[in-house]
Amino acid sequence: MTVQTFIPSRDEAASENTVHQPLNTSDLSSVKKLYIETQGCQMNEYDSHRMADLLGDSHGYILTQDPKEADILLMNTCSIREKAQEKVFSELGRWRKLKQQNPDLVIGVGGCVASQEGDNIQKRAPYVDMVFGPQTLHRLPQLLDQHEDQHKKPKKEKIKLVDISFPDIEKFDFLPEPRVEGHKAFVSIMEGCSKYCSFCVVPYTRGEEVSRPLDDVLAEIASLAERGVREVSLLGQNVNGYRGETFEGDVCTFAELLRLVAEIPGIGRIRYTTSHPLEFSEALIECYRDLPQMVSHLHLPVQSGSNDVLQAMKRNHTIDVYINKMEKLRKIRPDMHLSSDFIIGFPGETDENFAETLQFIKDLDFDHSYSFIYSKRPGTPASELEDTIPETVKKERLAQVQKIIKRSSIDKTDAMKNTIQRVLIEKVSDRDPHLLVGTADNTRYVTFVGDASWVGRFAEIEITEIKTLNLVYGELLNLEPDVA
Repeated sequence: MTVQTFIPSRDEAASENTVHQPLNTSDLSSVKKLYIETQGCQMNEYDSHRMADLLGDSHGYILTQDPKEADILLMNTCSIREKAQEKVFSELGRWRKLKQQNPDLVIGVGGCVASQEGDNIQKRAPYVDMVFGPQTLHRLPQLLDQHEDQHKKPKKEKIKLVDISFPDIEKFDFLPEPRVEGHKAFVSIMEGCSKYCSFCVVPYTRGEEVSRPLDDVLAEIASLAERGVREVSLLGQNVNGYRGETFEGDVCTFAELLRLVAEIPGIGRIRYTTSHPLEFSEALIECYRDLPQMVSHLHLPVQSGSNDVLQAMKRNHTIDVYINKMEKLRKIRPDMHLSSDFIIGFPGETDENFAETLQFIKDLDFDHSYSFIYSKRPGTPASELEDTIPETVKKERLAQVQKIIKRSSIDKTDAMKNTIQRVLIEKVSDRDPHLLVGTADNTRYVTFVGDASWVGRFAEIEITEIKTLNLVYGELLNLEPDVA
């Protein structure tokens, strides 16, 4: 059997994706259903939404939450965690049973593990019909058509459908207009990463950094705003390294992009993730001074509080640089809530190194974090380092980190009482039609009495009661006019 990489022409893909046929809901029993399992980061969540959009527009599929009733099962994989490949094959083993019950069931594997493993996935799991990478998800309709053609041929004539190529930013040219669900939206502005941290697999699975053209990004956000989106989250593996080409052929920096997004009518709040300390420029800090749309919440991964460990990780910055930038930011925004990523137990991390990390976490007063025990990722430089730290020590260290940050998070929630928070009203409460639910800048959910017609607007809420770590109650002080 040979492996085929399918690369459509621009005209073919464009014509495929511009077909928008209304869904006939008169007979739901005949509707084709799609189930997507999403692993990993917000980039993967964004990509999964776009897969659903693609197959909905091109082939009329609708999403289902039940894999047993699906006609297509797609797994959008992540390779960050330990033994990611084995977890994928374990889940595929469960899906195999569904295919045995329904031979027409289509199974596809995408994402970063697919990019790493390629046709090895079909060698180990021959019942998988399609394999595609993060940069080729836009070719799903064509891959599905090819599969359907293959399904009609004798077994010996079939070829494997694998496309894990890296066609730069091409996919955004062929994706349909994103659907709007609620008043928040993610917008991917770049792909890949060129930092090559010693522990990270992203440059090998998603490729080098490639930024979307400026006009494309602004047009997508303007379209979302016209359809009711009030908060956008800009996405990228190294989002603040954005360098988008302008219509005139110049380069637009991330700070310049933020200023342009803030000018779009309807956009009242801007977030972004994930950023890198090296790209956290003075111009970006100034955006927090000048743009009220920028939330007082920042996720800036540091990975360790020890310079020795950072050097081994090839992060190419020091703790002093990180602290200096955060001090400048907090002078502008004293209420800034800061979160980060921490890798605990990196090879060679000594007791002294870990003590430095603990002190750093206390000094910076992080609101929350994504913290994990280090695990080797195949093909990365760090995977060659000798790991002599006992697993029990790693777990003890992680528990200490998480305990400190959880305490800080609880304290910051408690400190919200009697303060005034700007809240984006997102929905009517599921349990009480007289209550509205929204989010504050610091991501806490805020519940208060209000009218359903206010959904999609911003309001100033005085916090009166703390319910849980992420939920507070309040009273309306001021309802802002619609920003559209």
